[in-house]
Amino acid sequence: MKIAVLSGKGGTGKTLVSVNLAAAAKDAVYIDCDVEEPNGHLFFKPAGVETEKITIEMPYVDQEKCTGCRKCIDFCKFGAMAYIVDRLIIFNEVCHSCGGCVLVCPEKALTERTKKVGEIRTGMSEDVKVITGIMEMGEASGIPIIKGLLKDSRIDREDVFIDCPPGSACIVMESIKDADYCVLVAEPTIFGSHNLSMVYELVRLFEKPHGVVLNKCIGGEDPSERFCIDNGIRILGRIPFDNELGTLNSNARIAARENAKYRELFSGLLDTIRKEAQHETASDS
Repeated sequence: MKIAVLSGKGGTGKTLVSVNLAAAAKDAVYIDCDVEEPNGHLFFKPAGVETEKITIEMPYVDQEKCTGCRKCIDFCKFGAMAYIVDRLIIFNEVCHSCGGCVLVCPEKALTERTKKVGEIRTGMSEDVKVITGIMEMGEASGIPIIKGLLKDSRIDREDVFIDCPPGSACIVMESIKDADYCVLVAEPTIFGSHNLSMVYELVRLFEKPHGVVLNKCIGGEDPSERFCIDNGIRILGRIPFDNELGTLNSNARIAARENAKYRELFSGLLDTIRKEAQHETASDS
């Protein structure tokens, strides 16, 4: 089962939940799709790490062959090309590497060159397979890396936990599109409920079964909890605001491996998620 963990912003506890669920599941795969700023590996400290480069093909123009026919510009739907002062200009930042411009060029002035956009690191932490995506500095999109992370050939265990990027942009969509169940993590604040609403709309758009984990619960009024109640969203569990848990997390320690109390907390949360996911699957069929 592929369980995606996401949140409307950073700092809500998404990695805390992802890492500890994977540790509680034991024979599992943890995939860090937060390729701009991955930190799950800091907790797992995987051994035997193997690295794989992720590359894309980018168009390159031979200005001497280019006649300025602009067929490539007309073809490109992303505005990645312009003809300025008798030169074809390629804007790599918005190019989607589709290769169409190379095919339509009648003068064969366009070719493709390989460009590294990131890498994937795979290692083991006890019985958890840890797969981390890292995007090259200055790259505009992490989608090619996320596609590489989620290839079926990497997923060789029943329980897969996908630590998604924060927010609801394209890279988050790519992270959840093949997930069986989505866990939304939210803080007990007005800002937290606003960001919860963003990812809630996203999982509804993708028609993904989902539930919410409320983190840093302190009692009293909780706008995120109220949002769940008002919208009929299943609350999977509540993680209390806890100094000991916060200290373990800030020191990049996996609470479920360090303390029986937290092992029980995250094991119980995992059981709830599994039952809810199985219920949703049975309802759909």
